[in-house]
Amino acid sequence: MQLQVSKAQFKAKALEYLRDVEKDKQTLVITHAGKPVVEVIPYKKESDEDILKSLRGMITYYEDPNEPAIDPDDWEALK
Repeated sequence: MQLQVSKAQFKAKALEYLRDVEKDKQTLVITHAGKPVVEVIPYKKESDEDILKSLRGMITYYEDPNEPAIDPDDWEALK
């Protein structure tokens, strides 16, 4: 379920609304002139496995890290 409040309502009871988001795990949308401007969502801690999954495939592996990754003949700036 999603709760919507105006900026004025939120300002008057900000801590109460934030406690509700935390307790009920519901999303809060703050509006201005009836249009959504901010969404407050409950915090979800990622597991270590989720973090590792997001990093997979991002590391470049080099056979010999002391050798250049590109052939020096391919660099025009070195000629």
